Formats: sequence, structure tokens, C-alpha cells
Amino acid sequence: METRGIEDMFDFRRFPKDPVVLLLLLIYFPVGICLMLIRIFIGVHVFLVSCALPESFIRRFIVRIMCAVLGMHVRQKNPRSRDKNNKLFICNHITEFDHNIINLLTPCSTPQLEGSIGFVCWARGFMEIHSTSTLEAVGESLQRYCSAEGTPPLLLFPEEDTTNGRAGLLKFSSWPFSLTETIQPVALRVTRPLVSLSTLGSSWLTELLWTFFTPCTVYYVSWLPPVSRQDGESTQEFANKVQELLAGELGLVSTKITKADKVEHIKRKRHSVPQTATGATPGSIGLGFMAQSLGTDDRRIAKMAQQVKDVLPHVPLSVITKDLAKTNCVDTTITNLLENKEDAAVEASGISTFGASKMGFSSASSTIKPAAKSFGKSPTDRHLSLQQRKEALYNFARRRYIEKHRLDLDDSH
Repeated sequence: METRGIEDMFDFRRFPKDPVVLLLLLIYFPVGICLMLIRIFIGVHVFLVSCALPESFIRRFIVRIMCAVLGMHVRQKNPRSRDKNNKLFICNHITEFDHNIINLLTPCSTPQLEGSIGFVCWARGFMEIHSTSTLEAVGESLQRYCSAEGTPPLLLFPEEDTTNGRAGLLKFSSWPFSLTETIQPVALRVTRPLVSLSTLGSSWLTELLWTFFTPCTVYYVSWLPPVSRQDGESTQEFANKVQELLAGELGLVSTKITKADKVEHIKRKRHSVPQTATGATPGSIGLGFMAQSLGTDDRRIAKMAQQVKDVLPHVPLSVITKDLAKTNCVDTTITNLLENKEDAAVEASGISTFGASKMGFSSASSTIKPAAKSFGKSPTDRHLSLQQRKEALYNFARRRYIEKHRLDLDDSH
């Protein structure tokens, strides 16, 4: 199973990087705002019509035409391959409205496994289930649903979360494939001009407004022949087989990246920008990103912060950057950081903690700190001992800085 980097599978910015496309977006922006306002008004009528008309081919046809006015166009391939007796559709997941699009082509039900319940769940076209139930209980409930007569097929997304649909598929969860012995794969591709289909952490309501803003969003639905589980084949093996089948149809790759990996990646992304801007992320990678994204003065500060970081690797970059903004001098900042006072902690431990309780230093930093020979009996003795250790530590750090950058003593000031 070929792997694909997680960075390629999701969009982190809404607007394009291409300056030409960005210029076109700026020109289109007033038109898009007007179009969005008009479509919001029309969307209310689409919702009312879909609620008023009973489930039928006529209702789906009318709503499909009205959705085209809203900018959501649907194209399908191989509709004759759709098995009317099949009780489970398996589809890849790209947008928050994939289940609504499939439902325009054929009746199907998609359970709401997490998120809002009640009216919002119903209004979005989900089938509400008990969200507090365990996964095993949900599986048993859906299995009974599939075995019941007269119920529309289930539509499930084993990726369990959306991707940008351009690089790869998230690893398929195995539990949907335990519901029935035969499933029908549905391959979905989505295209949209000017802006991304979705961004990480964006809500469904935000995505709906961007759908109304853009000229159109085209959904391409391809029906693949039904696939049955072979004797002795586990549910995970069955899931992997269907994942490979859909990936081949879409020209993508199957990955082992899961929904949990995406959630963790979102958390890192949310913290990377503020951390990088303030220098909170250690290492030259974070500083390199900061230097690229900031101005000339900030690039110089970032470079100087890296020099201080080389000498004092256990000091957070936020502390280094903050001090450099005041001193504008590497040597002075090193001195200030070495003289950071935590007298209470020093008196309790008998060593210079270097502000450890305040800045979360690692105990490994003690390898460069001279230890006290004995704990002073009086505050005066302890203070003198502290000053001696500070001076020794400062000299060590200063020598390390000079040796690393091959500077003369006079050039280091």
C-alpha cells in the first residue's frame, strides 16, 4: 500500500498561491458576494421544497435542478452499474455535502455518527442515531437496518473524514464492511475553481457559504460494480481491497493515514503559526519558517535567535526572541538569560536551575552548569555561590558561542 504525505491530502489555505488565479479571485470577489446572497435566499426555498415533497424521482429531479442553481452540479458515470438490491454504498469523502449529492441520484441514508443532533442533523439530511452508543452498538443497529425490508440503502464513508480528493484516500475503517457481505463502491471526484473545496477545521456552514460564493462546484459520481467479501477474508482485508479499488478508479493512492492522524495534524497546525511567530517551537525548522514568513527585521531577529539557541538549546525560542527584541544583541541576550533569577528554586535545590520552574528546562541542561560544593549556611553565602555559578556558566556559554561561530573575543560584542 503506497503512502502519501499528510500535507498533500488536505488544504491548509482557502485562497490560491498562483498570483494570476488570485488576481482573478479579487476581480470576481464582488460578484461572488452578490451571488452568495442570492443563493442563500434560493437555498431556503430548496430546503422548503425538499421538505414538502415526498421522496420520489420527481422530488430528486426538482431538487437537483435547484441545487444546480446554487452552484452544485452533479455528473454521474455508469448509472446502470448501480445495484438496486444492494443495501450498502461505500464512498470516499471530500466535502460536507457528499451524502446530499448521492441522495440526489438515488435514495440512501447516511447516519450521523458524531456532531450535532436534532433539527440540524435532520436538516442536513442525516439519519440520527444515538451518538452515545458504542461503535459495536451502532454497528448492530445499522446491521439490523440493512437486513430490514423496504429501507433505502446505507451510504457510509469509511475514511470517516474528508480529504481534498487529489492525493490519496485515508485508511478505511473496517466496521462498515461488517454490516453486509456485498457492498457497492462509489467513486467521487469534486472540482471547484478559484478556491479550495475545504480547509482544515472549517465548519459545514462555512463550507456552504463558500459553495454559494464560487461560480460552481461539480461532483462526479462513478458507480462501480458490487464487491463481495470472499470466504476467509477479514473485514479489514475486505476494506483494504475496496480502498484499493476506489483509489485505482480515482487515480489516487491508498494510505495508512487515519482520521486520528488528521485530527492530530490539525492540532499541530493550529499551534504551529503562533508558536513559530513567537519562536515557541524549538529547532531550526521553526525558525526557518518564521524567517520566510516575516519581514527583514524579523528575519534578522530569527537568525540571531538561532545563534542564541545554539548556545542555550534548552531555552524556549519565545523567551529568546522576546529578549532579542529588547537588546538587539546576541551576547547581551545570552547574558540576560543566564542571569534569569529564580532565587527560591536555587535555594531549595542548591544549584542554578536557570529558571527551570518558569521555563520547563530539561534536567539534561545541568551537564553544563557547575554544581555547588556545599549548600550555604547563610543567605549571603548562598548568594555568593549563586553568583559564582552564574559567572562560570556564562563563561562556558560564551566560549561555546564564540567557538561555534568562529569569532574573536572582540567580534562577539
